[in-house]
Amino acid sequence: MQNNNQHIVKEKQEARVALKAIDVLDEYASKTLFVVNEQNKLVGSLTDGDIRRGLLSGREISQPIEKFMNTNFKFLKKSNNNLALIKEYRHAGINLIPLIDDDYHLLEVLDLKRTKTSLPICALIMAGGKGERLRPLTDVTPKPMLKIGEKPIIEHNIDRLISYGIKDIYISVKYLKEQIIDYFGNGESRGINIVYLEEDQALGTIGALGLINKTDYIDILVMNSDLLTNIDFEDFYNFYLENKADMALASVPYHVNIPYAVLQTSGHIISSFSEKPSYTYYSNGGIYMMKVALKNLFERGKFFNATDLMDKVIGDKSSNLIHYPLLGYWLDIGKHQDFMKAQEDIKHINF
Repeated sequence: MQNNNQHIVKEKQEARVALKAIDVLDEYASKTLFVVNEQNKLVGSLTDGDIRRGLLSGREISQPIEKFMNTNFKFLKKSNNNLALIKEYRHAGINLIPLIDDDYHLLEVLDLKRTKTSLPICALIMAGGKGERLRPLTDVTPKPMLKIGEKPIIEHNIDRLISYGIKDIYISVKYLKEQIIDYFGNGESRGINIVYLEEDQALGTIGALGLINKTDYIDILVMNSDLLTNIDFEDFYNFYLENKADMALASVPYHVNIPYAVLQTSGHIISSFSEKPSYTYYSNGGIYMMKVALKNLFERGKFFNATDLMDKVIGDKSSNLIHYPLLGYWLDIGKHQDFMKAQEDIKHINF
């Protein structure tokens, strides 16, 4: 369990203990408790209304919580795709939802006021590069740790992942890696689990994916650490599922305005022309949703770029690669002018 422990009580405790626990909850917090047994299995929920009704029916405040609790409680199973159910609960005004495993062990209590949803995926943040175009800023600080506003670039991305309920995060590190590891630790203080993939040699833009050992997740979000974006990860994930993709990349629209007439020709013959046309192209945004199993398409510990993986997926007739047009804010902080732009943009972006 990672957070909201103040909402958890044991079934054998006296009801007065639960009443005190409800009383000290913040006035803006949900006044609901979740009841577990000695094996930490979720067995019920409890509100002050449940206690009141129990007392009116003749029960004593000294009796155990199990005599008062509601056994017809709402919950989410980690093994399920809960996105539609979370929207249903949110629409019904339910803000606290217990997340359990298949054996009903309580994993955590989701606060829907702070968490947008709970995506059933893990994430990999690529943070091993030197950031040479940002020297001298990166001479003593790894690029992901350069501050945009009040916190490092990579922290903006980690916080956004957390807000979508992504709890298991891998970070690939190499250059000045100690600064990143010391800053975030194992993630426990943030209610997440961070595993560091240490690159002994440069592995390219996605080679670190091959360093991930066995995982229970089917899908993974991979992104560069030097991006500033307010992408909707839930919409991205749903788009990926709806299209039955093996790999999806977030694409950034790039508009080109031609100030002259563009001719359509065949040899010297003009068949038509367009006066000052405007074209839209889509470039790679450095954010990918994919099957974890794609890591088997390249050798572990070897240099491999995301574009190499895209080529393999395209070449495999049984797989499909799609693009997701990113219509929100996106900035690749690769140069000094990008870094300065980010400092101003962060004041106005709606995250």
